[in-house]
Amino acid sequence: MDQIISNLSNKSVDLVLKILGALLVLVIGFKIVSILEKKLKKPGIFNKLDPTVKTFLISFATISIKVIIIIVVLSIVGVPMASLVTLVGSCAVAIGLALQGGLSNIAGSLMILIFKPFKVGDYISTNGMDGTVKAITMFYTTITTIDNRVIQLPNGSLSNSNIINYSANPKRRIDIDLSVSYKSDIDKVKKTVMDVVNRQKLILDDEEKFVRLRLHSESALTFTLRVWVNTPDYWTVYFDLMEQIKKEFDKNHIEIPYNQLDVHMIK
Repeated sequence: MDQIISNLSNKSVDLVLKILGALLVLVIGFKIVSILEKKLKKPGIFNKLDPTVKTFLISFATISIKVIIIIVVLSIVGVPMASLVTLVGSCAVAIGLALQGGLSNIAGSLMILIFKPFKVGDYISTNGMDGTVKAITMFYTTITTIDNRVIQLPNGSLSNSNIINYSANPKRRIDIDLSVSYKSDIDKVKKTVMDVVNRQKLILDDEEKFVRLRLHSESALTFTLRVWVNTPDYWTVYFDLMEQIKKEFDKNHIEIPYNQLDVHMIK
């Protein structure tokens, strides 16, 4: 009886030591992964690597290392490796069936990395949401809107969505429609608009500057203005043109009409 008690006591102590050792490995391992992840995200690390690939690789590496740590912890506790492999395989199948969306997100992230519809730093629009891409991880793409909201987009649905990438090309064309009164002189309107355009230093001189009458609408003449700018300057030039053209129209007595209705009463 004493021998049995002694054996049980030894086994209990051995099990407790294994559990403590496993917990120690788990805590230290996860702590090291956290520190490593922070260091990898710092500027200067992998400078030559595309930021899009960098964020994905960091995400993939940290998740993979954590999985390995968990397997090591289970082996320390005493779970047989053969049984562990079987268990991991069964869990993988079960998790795969339960988390088909997660797997589609991983596949989506690979599609994004391969075909590169956008990269970190691009300004995109998709599914009614606009923002600057901040990170592409294994499961989600993070974008920040112009009013500083953070949006997480699942890579699975994102890779199958229509995406507008406003940053893909170095140049963009600004198209503005301008409405003036039918009484306005066409040549004067064109000259006034071109004077404003020519004063804009951010407009590209090596591209066509276009101002022409486009439409005879019901209550106004509609002119179209087209100029080219470097992509980062798009909104600066757009708003400058809208403000300055209005001021020049006022100076030159060019009327901007508003919708009106003439009512004739017959007695």
